[in-house]
Amino acid sequence: MTPKQEERIRQKIKTLKSALAADKRFWGGYHHDGRGLRYAIPQLYLQLQDYAGAMRYFTWFSKNFPEDACSTEFLFEWTQVLFYKGKTKEAEEKAWESFCSNVSVFDKFFGRVITPLDESDQSNHEANYLDNYFKYSAMQPQFADFADWLNEFEQTEKFKHASQDFIAIQKQLNSTNDFKLREKLYEEKNELQSVFKVQE
Repeated sequence: MTPKQEERIRQKIKTLKSALAADKRFWGGYHHDGRGLRYAIPQLYLQLQDYAGAMRYFTWFSKNFPEDACSTEFLFEWTQVLFYKGKTKEAEEKAWESFCSNVSVFDKFFGRVITPLDESDQSNHEANYLDNYFKYSAMQPQFADFADWLNEFEQTEKFKHASQDFIAIQKQLNSTNDFKLREKLYEEKNELQSVFKVQE
């Protein structure tokens, strides 16, 4: 990357942050960000390989958008930054959140064939999202170390069991309209989503 290219990317970050600050002022001290500008910043830090800057941004994001569900891509970017900052346990937690957000995300990253869980609209939508918008690949040289780590994480028994259980629950949710069963499945799903949570 040339100095000019780096300068342009840093200017983009500055412009986005200024827009978010203006948004907060407009809404009386609260962020609204209907345009989703907050999601565009991590990818710019990753382009720069400025993981310290990205980490500071995610800290700010957590404080200002604590209830944000986040997109799959955003969670995956967060995972990468945590890994490159040496926070492997936190990276595992965020990798699991990425998987729970879209169970095909690791397949997409590693260039595997993506097969929807079933014929439901939700499963097809999630697969199409990755095909159309997810831009990261294990073949990109800058992510070689991260790809090795993520591959090892996928092979752990903890991840294998948790992912199998999660997929089984999601398939049941996609195939039933029974209220009591869905309530039970959502409780199981919510509990499963916290299995990699780092204790504070």
